[in-house]
Amino acid sequence: MPSAKAFRVSERKRNINQPLRSRAKNMVTRTRRMIAEGDLEGAEVAARGAVIALDKAANKGAIHKNTASRKKSRLIRHLNDAKNN
Repeated sequence: MPSAKAFRVSERKRNINQPLRSRAKNMVTRTRRMIAEGDLEGAEVAARGAVIALDKAANKGAIHKNTASRKKSRLIRHLNDAKNN
């Protein structure tokens, strides 16, 4: 059972990190949806936003830097595959 102070600290961190994680996840999902629909111009713009959101989340510690890097790599690869096909 965590102490009262540890609970308060974890609650504060969760309130800071959750919006960062959610924004990054939503941006990646939006980009993937645009790619699936064939809107590649919009997907490029959305991908830039997703990369920024992932970098911000990683820099602030909401997600691990390697996780952000992996998600960016997969997203850009998915976009490039869609452009070349």
